Amino acid sequence: MIVVIPARYASTRFPGKALADLGGKSVLRRCYERVAAVVPTESIYVATDDSRIVDECNRYSMQSVMTSTACLTGTDRVAEVAKLVDSDWYVNVQGDEPFLNPSGLRDLLSRLSLVSKDISVFNAYTRITDEAEFLSPTVPKVVTSLDNRLLYVSRAGVPTNKSLQYVSAHRQVGLYAFRKDTLAGFAVNGSKTPLESLEDIEILRFLELGFTVEMIEVPDNGLAIDTPEDLERARLLLKSVG
Repeated sequence: MIVVIPARYASTRFPGKALADLGGKSVLRRCYERVAAVVPTESIYVATDDSRIVDECNRYSMQSVMTSTACLTGTDRVAEVAKLVDSDWYVNVQGDEPFLNPSGLRDLLSRLSLVSKDISVFNAYTRITDEAEFLSPTVPKVVTSLDNRLLYVSRAGVPTNKSLQYVSAHRQVGLYAFRKDTLAGFAVNGSKTPLESLEDIEILRFLELGFTVEMIEVPDNGLAIDTPEDLERARLLLKSVG
């Protein structure tokens, strides 16, 4: 098992967010340190396509792999790493999760050795406790079956009651795991699938290609950073937790 942290500089909604300052450290470095609390550093790779992020990795002894600028998503970037580094499982930790709860990563890793062969994709999720988060288009909301298989994920507020009111919901967490051959199948066509393209949520490609996605509930990660406004909230959160 290895952990890959995809990190690109040219983010559509927030260019340079991986290197944005968060309490004296970059967002990427904070995410890396959370992963390193659980996983040996020799098993962690930052996957990027930008020399500025490579420079950050070199500065703080974070192992990096240069990938193509043509990667459509972070998972496509992980698929490129899988061609270079052999492993049975590839754990994808999004580089915009600086408050990643290490216990959630531990829970995911403990599942990988026990799961049946028909499961080749994992994704984490956590409960939404705030209606504003539920209504935000930057927060992907997940809908699962009774046995925690992913049914759908959307930027829309789902699920609702028949009056379209928020009652209870969960959001996706940027923590995934894939088998090697599944990653190859994900990236083989070099294009996004229809729902993935519409929602701009890459886990949907697995559903559209017919893969089963096992969901694992993890503790709240605090805040993922997708916009400059998220970064300001993250700075306030960091101050509040010391």
